[in-house]
Amino acid sequence: MAVFLQQLVNGLSLGAMYALLALGFTLVYGILELINFAHFNVFMVGAFVGLIVLQWFGLQGQAVVLHGAPLVLSLLAALAVTMVTSGVLGVAIERYTLRPMRNVRGPMAMITTIGVSYILFNVVLLLTNAQALNYPDPMPSIDYHLGGVTIRLKAVIIWIVAAVLMWGLNLFVRRSRLGKAMRAVAQDAEAARMMGVEVDQVVMIAFFAGSALAGAAGMIFGLYYNFTQYSIGYTAGLRAFTAAVLGGIGNVPGAMVGGLLIGLIETIGSQYIAAKWADVIIFSILILTLVFRPAGLLGAQAPNRS
Repeated sequence: MAVFLQQLVNGLSLGAMYALLALGFTLVYGILELINFAHFNVFMVGAFVGLIVLQWFGLQGQAVVLHGAPLVLSLLAALAVTMVTSGVLGVAIERYTLRPMRNVRGPMAMITTIGVSYILFNVVLLLTNAQALNYPDPMPSIDYHLGGVTIRLKAVIIWIVAAVLMWGLNLFVRRSRLGKAMRAVAQDAEAARMMGVEVDQVVMIAFFAGSALAGAAGMIFGLYYNFTQYSIGYTAGLRAFTAAVLGGIGNVPGAMVGGLLIGLIETIGSQYIAAKWADVIIFSILILTLVFRPAGLLGAQAPNRS
């Protein structure tokens, strides 16, 4: 039981990262009905941006440990810069590669996002010489022991940051004027345009928000695993995409639930079956979901506009 509970704790940390990344897929798909494969490597770029910002603060590897206000301020500043940079990257991808193709029928826009993803992948590959880099970890090594379960301070901070970001996004989408505009465009873009909604602005905001969350997830990945590499976007991105489909792609709460479930499935499956079978389990769930419940756990069946 202690081992099972420990894997639940580990799964929640991993699931928080997948949930943030899955929200980006959901926001873009809900509005444009487009799978943005560039999102994989926006996550990867976000991890490197967080690494660079932390190094600007003089944090190298695990040599420097901070406490109190310096720790909180450095992490918040790095997170803010990472999210803004990733958000601007997402807006640039939408503005210069996807917007010109918005009225083109067929899969051309989706293929374009694959091309953009490979550009980001290879740029970072060349800049880093394919090396894995040690990620700064300024957090003190503090553990909390509850009934045989060890909860690290790092995990608690990740849960708090992820919960605040997901709660903030859900509040923004449901309560703000721009959030209502996003839901209107997702339901019927032409009707929303006739009612005075700036559709291009709404799409831009969706890309910014989704990419900013991907950047936050990338920084969480680096802090959690203490490394980053040019290839991290592929595995994490596919699992986050599976989470979005499982929860109901286009559904914000569904992406959150799906991300947490995939994180739990990965850690528990690795513990009780084998780590090498984790991908088999996760992508089998993706196939079964698409076959038996294509709308996902929380998604609603609706006619496809295309």
